[in-house]
Amino acid sequence: MTAPHTESLQGLTPPPGCPAHAGTIGASALRRIYGAEAERDPKALYEELRRQHGPVAPVLLHGDLPAWIVLGHRENLEVMRSPSRFSNDSRLWRMFKEGRVPADSPLRPMVEWQPMCVFTDGAEHERLRAAVRDALDQFDRRGVRRYVIRYTDQLVDSFAAEGRADLIRDFAEKLPMLVMTQLLGMPEEYGPHLVDACLDLMKGSETTVASNEFVVRTLRTLTERKKAQPGHDLASRLLSHEANLSDDEVLEHLRLVLISANETTVNLIANALRLVLTDRRFRANLAGGHMTLPDALEQVLWDDPPLSAITGRWATGDTVLGGQQIRAGDMLLLGVAAGNVDPEIRPDLDKPLLGNRAHLAFSSGPHECPGQDIGRAIADTGIDTLLARLPDLRLAVPEGELRWSAAWLSKRLEALPVEFTPPASAAPRSPSAPKDFASTVPGPLPEQVPPPMPSSAPAAGSPAPARKTWWSLFFRPNR
Repeated sequence: MTAPHTESLQGLTPPPGCPAHAGTIGASALRRIYGAEAERDPKALYEELRRQHGPVAPVLLHGDLPAWIVLGHRENLEVMRSPSRFSNDSRLWRMFKEGRVPADSPLRPMVEWQPMCVFTDGAEHERLRAAVRDALDQFDRRGVRRYVIRYTDQLVDSFAAEGRADLIRDFAEKLPMLVMTQLLGMPEEYGPHLVDACLDLMKGSETTVASNEFVVRTLRTLTERKKAQPGHDLASRLLSHEANLSDDEVLEHLRLVLISANETTVNLIANALRLVLTDRRFRANLAGGHMTLPDALEQVLWDDPPLSAITGRWATGDTVLGGQQIRAGDMLLLGVAAGNVDPEIRPDLDKPLLGNRAHLAFSSGPHECPGQDIGRAIADTGIDTLLARLPDLRLAVPEGELRWSAAWLSKRLEALPVEFTPPASAAPRSPSAPKDFASTVPGPLPEQVPPPMPSSAPAAGSPAPARKTWWSLFFRPNR
């Protein structure tokens, strides 16, 4: 499979190993990139695929549907920067056209077309993206940093007296959402409730649908409020933008920014803190001034990007990529993590890449993440403030006991237990206070009383719910 196959171009039997063979004579040779085996060690799977197939490999998605995963750095950039050859419009997927994607397929919420910038190309994409980009560009980093410092101090205050914490549960999972709610234009007291709801969405508990409805209703009410009382915030800018977004388009893109920015920034903070706490040379370079925190974050984005793969692109016609014959309508996954460690560009993975932003963590080309600098500002200011408040922060368990939960597109650190000397000024947490950040019920937005957040814990004796990925409702808000 290192040269074009004219038979496949003519609609005849595709060559063995081609994704078109999935479900027929070649399927047994293809690797699944979903399920427990694939998720046990995604990096090892990517390297095995690279050895077998080169920079572009045939794989199987959920339901054993065929696709390609792009593993090479250069090939990923080629796909990202060539929308005329590789479109974001999922309606092109042959599996949809051939009726091979069941109605209950877990792929549908992730790849079924929606009227959002992530599924569009050309003029329509630029119209929608311009509104999001301009709305985000109005925030300067200093303003964002003020929010980050405020909420980092509040979060640290909530656990500082105890001398120990879980930096995932108590910090990384909360800080980005608290900041983003302010940028969206929500009352401050809504932050903790949206933190709970979006965490429930990402973890896929049995209350995911209720949490999703809460997020959507809150954003819809926010939109109505900002029509009457606009401000200097993301929602108001989207509503007033010259792109003339409809109310549904405003809602869809508020939700897109809120949840995607939260998930990627949570993982970035978690991965950076893990490195600081487990790699003595890394922390020494930071402490000694040989590496700045922004440099450190770029290194993390190279080695442990928040998402290991991005779905997806669809071939607009028959083409060749990385020596593989791609057919019109084929689906391609962008292998961000694999591309970042491509030996063609990184022959020595131990060599630091100070300040180098050529990684694929935020994509590239027309669909490059427009809010990446806000994510960086939240992460580097939050971590800097945290380390300044707790300078002797140390891991509370052996590094080998850290555990990750993996899905086919991401890998998430489950917990990061730490110990530290309680600051002299730290006030002990009241035993009667709730463990969660908020201790009061917020007042309602106009015409919107937020329902109590459902507990995500299963009843005693009940079986644990099947794990879903946060993507399962990401593109499908319930209206």
